[in-house]
Amino acid sequence: MAIIIKTDEEIDLMRKSGHLLAKVHEELKAAVCPGVSTLELDEIGEKTIRALGGIPNCKNYEGFPASVCISVNDEVVHGIPSADRILQEGDIVTFDTGLIYKGYHSDAARTWGVGKISEEAQKLIDVTRESFFEGIKKARVGNRLHDISRAIDDYITPHGYGIVRELTGHGIGTHLHEDPMVPNYRQLRRGVKLQKNMTICVEPMITMGNRKICWLDDDWTVVTMDGSLAAHYENTIAITDGEPEILTLEWS
Repeated sequence: MAIIIKTDEEIDLMRKSGHLLAKVHEELKAAVCPGVSTLELDEIGEKTIRALGGIPNCKNYEGFPASVCISVNDEVVHGIPSADRILQEGDIVTFDTGLIYKGYHSDAARTWGVGKISEEAQKLIDVTRESFFEGIKKARVGNRLHDISRAIDDYITPHGYGIVRELTGHGIGTHLHEDPMVPNYRQLRRGVKLQKNMTICVEPMITMGNRKICWLDDDWTVVTMDGSLAAHYENTIAITDGEPEILTLEWS
């Protein structure tokens, strides 16, 4: 496993990349409403990324045709934007996207409700988000990578939700996906020791039903096999001497 420890200068560039991406997500969130197509949302995302001086890192990545992965309801990840996919009141929608700034990647995902959504759907979104924050409590120098995984699992499992196992978080830097993989469920081993200036994406992907998933015929869109709702929350983080730094949140 070739984990790349960044320099302080590289962390600065990744911080800038992440802050720009946070602005993109704010624009996407503001555009969510009944009647908008996922293609229109993708266009907003790409336009914002480029206006901020970034390059969309999803577009053409291994052939993906858009700048934002937009997944609706039972779609877990990698939904392909379409003019025919119109958001409806009560849907939930996930944006998973990233950008490149001066050669450095950022990556983040958010799930939002469309108009008024059910209490059950909102709870799924909230628990998924909170599981990320429970996980990164363990993202400290001297802890092990899979301490993060265990913390996410320990928070999610009592709620009765499914944790997707086929897809995980990952390292990030000058490449969108680097070592190490960051699972969202308990591992038999504790994993590598966390070191200062490691940069990783922690991204729980959670289902309201069981954890089984499948890929659609487009070879991209991942859906729950039982048709249950799915939520996703992701940030790029840097390991520091103290608490982890979330790089993909807005400046306070």
